[in-house]
Amino acid sequence: MHFVSTAFWVFLPTVLALFWCLRGHWRWQNVLLLVASYFFYGWWDARFLLLIAGSTVVDFLVGLQLARTPQKSRRQVWLGVSLAFNLGMLGWFKYAGFLVDQWVSAWASVGVQMDPMTAKVILPVGISFYTFQTLSYSIDVYRRRLEPCRDPVAFATYVAFFPQLVAGPIERATRLLPQMLGSRTVSSAAIRTGWRLICWGIFKKVVIADSAAVYANAAFADSGWSGPLMVLGVVAFALQIYGDFSGYSDIAIGTARLFGIRLRSNFRFPYFSRDLGEFWRRWHVSLNTWFRDYLYIPLGGSRKGRGRALFNVAVVFLVSGLWHGANWKFVTWGAVHALCFVPLFLTGSNRRPEQVWHWSDVPRTLWTFAVVCFAWVFFRANDLGHALEVLGRITSGWRDVVWFNAMMPGFKTFVVVLTGFVALEWVQFRFGIRWMWRRGWRGPWVEALLVVLALYFGLRQASQEFIYFAF
Repeated sequence: MHFVSTAFWVFLPTVLALFWCLRGHWRWQNVLLLVASYFFYGWWDARFLLLIAGSTVVDFLVGLQLARTPQKSRRQVWLGVSLAFNLGMLGWFKYAGFLVDQWVSAWASVGVQMDPMTAKVILPVGISFYTFQTLSYSIDVYRRRLEPCRDPVAFATYVAFFPQLVAGPIERATRLLPQMLGSRTVSSAAIRTGWRLICWGIFKKVVIADSAAVYANAAFADSGWSGPLMVLGVVAFALQIYGDFSGYSDIAIGTARLFGIRLRSNFRFPYFSRDLGEFWRRWHVSLNTWFRDYLYIPLGGSRKGRGRALFNVAVVFLVSGLWHGANWKFVTWGAVHALCFVPLFLTGSNRRPEQVWHWSDVPRTLWTFAVVCFAWVFFRANDLGHALEVLGRITSGWRDVVWFNAMMPGFKTFVVVLTGFVALEWVQFRFGIRWMWRRGWRGPWVEALLVVLALYFGLRQASQEFIYFAF
């Protein structure tokens, strides 16, 4: 079940009605949310419920044992249990097939043919997200930054909370778990804000992302596109992945608000960034701060000299790439960002305080966007060889320009809507989200317009799966 489906729009009102009937009884509300979350997740494949239940049980018990164990050595053993189970589960389902393929290829390169009997491993939806969420709980309890949860239902609800279960934001136990351990108030303002975020997220997904996917898919297919058309195709993918992923996050955050729960913002207008350091403070914020707090800093951060700091930065970017999938194209994507980030790190520009955006920042913003789009080629391509082929097509065919709207019907309509979307994004970025939504656009007609546009575009084009469901 996903957010842009008929099943979800039957599911959500039903759960909300039952939730509001239980107001004042937060424990029973947790039971309802847990059952609803397991139903939501089991809609894809009920077998996956065993994995999320196993992760929940292991980390809940590990947290209790960490509280009872004063000796550091034994505490490290219990933390190791959590790390081994969660990372082992993630490694098996996400990377086992890739490692076997690399093993076979390595032997083939020296003339030895191997034919291993390997099972087809299905990647469970959202496993990269909820394993990181449960790991943060165990690590924070180990560090004594958080008291262990003694309410198994509240903890299980924290792990499986359906709005952000499949594709984030990746919440910390220090922020989300306390909201599961007490009564929640759902105000009329929260309902209005939540509904508006849901409508805005659906608009970004259906109107922007799914429309851009038409051109991105055509460009990355074997369609004969080259030169400026390929550049437009890459830019279309940049818009697709932003509209798709940030749209999902907006819907998740808005849905949580309807239940009186606040989730962290995951995107802060990243394409208006003036350098890669700022971009990574604005893109997929929950994952990047997770890597900072649980990987970069434990490795030593910037405390052990510049050489070690550069090594730590490289590790974070490469692991971030590998987190997205078991493929060398993702590792290359991470490596490209690492190489482009190093000059900023060496000059200290990566920590430059964010100042008010001015029109003089346009060249830097466009350059940063170009670098990000270059890296997106590796992310979107089928494999590393395909990425190099796409880059080759970008550099050729500049003299044989074919009008883009003649090749792809509906391009003019998409450009008009996209221009309006970029303008709205810029207004929110420049003047603040509250300024636009409270001063610029008031009244329910805004949400109605977004829904109408989503329905119009949704009926005219094929629905696309959320991109980050694959991670």
